[in-house]
Amino acid sequence: MTCWKTLRNLSTAVAAVALLVAATAPSAAQQQTHNRGVTNIVLVHGAWADGSSWSKVIPLLEARGLHVDAVQLPLTSQADDVGAVQRAIARIDGRLLLVAHSYGGAVITQAGNDPKVAGLVYVAAFAPAEGESPLDLTNANPPPFLQHLEADQFGFLKLTPAGIREDFAPDLSDAEQTVLTAAQGPTSLVALGAPISTPAWRNKPSWFVIATHDRVVLPTLQAMFAERMNATSITLSSSHVAMLSQPYVVASFIRRAARDVQ
Repeated sequence: MTCWKTLRNLSTAVAAVALLVAATAPSAAQQQTHNRGVTNIVLVHGAWADGSSWSKVIPLLEARGLHVDAVQLPLTSQADDVGAVQRAIARIDGRLLLVAHSYGGAVITQAGNDPKVAGLVYVAAFAPAEGESPLDLTNANPPPFLQHLEADQFGFLKLTPAGIREDFAPDLSDAEQTVLTAAQGPTSLVALGAPISTPAWRNKPSWFVIATHDRVVLPTLQAMFAERMNATSITLSSSHVAMLSQPYVVASFIRRAARDVQ
């Protein structure tokens, strides 16, 4: 009788352990979810700008547990700008999402071929295909801001105050427009004219924010990019600087991409 009780107690204990393991072991769906998503975000600014373009988005991402690195592009050549992004990628431990605005979209289209890059997010940005450049795409689809560009003797372009106010960021405050005018990075015509050799969006999942009131990268051009990439996209009633005029929506969209990317 004692032996029988011992066996019965042992059997009960084994069953309890089995139930505990079953309750705590991740299901197939949970394992699949665990294999999705990234927590590292690299933000890339565009022409006539700097890393502060993302100043409103960064704290919103960091508050949700994402690690953010905002790259400072030299804007001297595509090779230099891609190199700056590649160095940022190299510093990060693990997979990441590349997010870019404007000309920065061309930069991540090239730099995004790094195997650590899980996906690409374009915010009112260029997404060139093989052999295309931002300059060629702009000349083929001329936007209003071109009349407000000024070139210097070194081959660099800047936007006039009127260009910032009327075309670049018309939906920002006067104070913000003044800061953008003063802080804009002179951008090399060489950088804008460099064609893409291997577009990363051919092999990486992509997301796109289309700004419907953009006077720098035309909304029709943005829509073409998004469709060509088969990107997950949203449309905002925004100027070219959607991340400054509607930071909460843009940050939420980036978080969604970071969550859903495989």
